[in-house]
Amino acid sequence: MAVTKEEVAEAIYEIVKEYQGKKKFKASDLTKAMIQKYGEAEVDKKLCKAAIRILMDSGRCVYTYFGGSFIELPPEEGVER
Repeated sequence: MAVTKEEVAEAIYEIVKEYQGKKKFKASDLTKAMIQKYGEAEVDKKLCKAAIRILMDSGRCVYTYFGGSFIELPPEEGVER
């Protein structure tokens, strides 16, 4: 059964959510993790890129920049730091 970009997007979101505040992920790190999870026959870079685009467009994840581009959850509004 083929893996959909929505399924890959959800898996990426879960990884980012699990490590929020502990680790920052580059798009290439997440692509490698999805290929490892689902296998090269099911997932490729193009599918992962489409899945990341779904997360960005929906606002569930955002790009941040700290010497490189990283994918993270958006900051919570009104959180005092």
